[in-house]
Amino acid sequence: MSEEQRSLKDIINFRMQKLEKLRESGLDPYPHNFTPTNKSVELTQNFKEFENKDVVIAGRIMAVRKMGRASFFHIQDTAGRIQIYIKRDKVGEEQYKQFKLLDIGDFVGVSGFVFKTKTGEISVHAKSITLLAKSIRPLPIVKEKEGKTFDAFKDKEQRYRNRHLDLIVNPEIKDVFQSRAKITSALRKYLDDEGFLEVETPVLQPLYGGANARPFKTHHNTLDQTFYLRIADELYLKRLIIGGIDKVYELSKDFRNEGMDRNHNPEFTMLEWYEAYSDYEDQMDRVENIIRLAGEAVGKTKIKWANSDIDLTKAFDKKPFLDLFKDATGYGLSDADEKKLRSICREHQIEVSKDANFGQLLDNLMHRLVEPNLIQPVFVIDHPKAISPLAKHHRNGDPNLVERFELFIGGAEFANCFSELNDPLDQRKRLEDQAKLRDAGDDKAQPVDENFIEAMECGMPPTGGVGLGVDRLVMLLTENRSIRDVLLFPAMRT
Repeated sequence: MSEEQRSLKDIINFRMQKLEKLRESGLDPYPHNFTPTNKSVELTQNFKEFENKDVVIAGRIMAVRKMGRASFFHIQDTAGRIQIYIKRDKVGEEQYKQFKLLDIGDFVGVSGFVFKTKTGEISVHAKSITLLAKSIRPLPIVKEKEGKTFDAFKDKEQRYRNRHLDLIVNPEIKDVFQSRAKITSALRKYLDDEGFLEVETPVLQPLYGGANARPFKTHHNTLDQTFYLRIADELYLKRLIIGGIDKVYELSKDFRNEGMDRNHNPEFTMLEWYEAYSDYEDQMDRVENIIRLAGEAVGKTKIKWANSDIDLTKAFDKKPFLDLFKDATGYGLSDADEKKLRSICREHQIEVSKDANFGQLLDNLMHRLVEPNLIQPVFVIDHPKAISPLAKHHRNGDPNLVERFELFIGGAEFANCFSELNDPLDQRKRLEDQAKLRDAGDDKAQPVDENFIEAMECGMPPTGGVGLGVDRLVMLLTENRSIRDVLLFPAMRT
């Protein structure tokens, strides 16, 4: 009876029996080490160089055709697959009997020479085979019959929950995470080459800040004190600017206890950098350059996104926040108080909390009416102060505006930047205003961080600061529409 006809319990029991037989034969089914000399792709791409030469390779058995005195099987390593030909007369009676006890999913090492079969397939003729790890649980291997595919492991929920299986049976998934590594390396290289210092700041913080978001909360037993997982790196990085590190960055995990959708995961990767003696205009150039370089690192500067072609080689556009708001609603912000914003929300069937304040209403309207239409790269500039508590007032003299930009591509926000507020009196007032909103029920408003304000009172130079969403950048540059496709282990309900 084949494995396909057995229950999972029966398959595991049958494989356990094979494991016991292997041990009884004196074989260690889980040896300590093995040293391959080559990867499969080296042999398949350089056949003439390796033809008839001895090689040692290792990998997981992915397909087997067991016959009488000779058999074929395929092994998969990190680089690809290759066929192995094993003959009883070559490896000996004892080793061939052991081979007959192997299954799809087992790890093996093979010593042999490279040749082509009569059908022209590049293969390794085994001189010896070594079991490296016996697989007890069967893999969800794709099956083919008469040109049709069966049992493909394509269910996304199962793939996310069992990423180890996903990587085994859908090896092309590795390409996404190899690209992710290249992207993060490119981000670091750009900043390192520009003289920035990479640092690490606390993940557990006694106060959260740097963004308007709901934090994860925990308790430190020894200190008997509430701590929070950081929602942003901003306030600690600014203290380093104050301390004299003029160019500083951190590429790290942040956490927000909020909703999950195709763009949001509660644990996510952010790149934040701060540069003394610069402003948001300077940082627009940096953001454009760093995104373009990340695209070049993975060969993706022209991207298919939904029904649009996005070209990262072209100069990014700039559009004022107020112009976009007026185009979408027909109102200038000077005409819109909280009552008017609620009316506009109702007009566009946007549900908002009865407790939502002016800034939250404004954010909701922009999120629903404006952002989805920002497909080509565009810097949305010059935001209302009501939604930007850490940004410097605009130099044009408008008391209601700050120097801030957000970069949008494909209808999603990728970066957020301020000409950073460095007036400690103004900063205190804005954080106190945030604290009042928090006391009134806005659980995303920021608390007053006295240590940060005291640091700013020592003097902070003019500074431009940027937060760049790494996960979204990887989504864009690998053309994946869900954040869960670019995270090896996304958050899932248990």
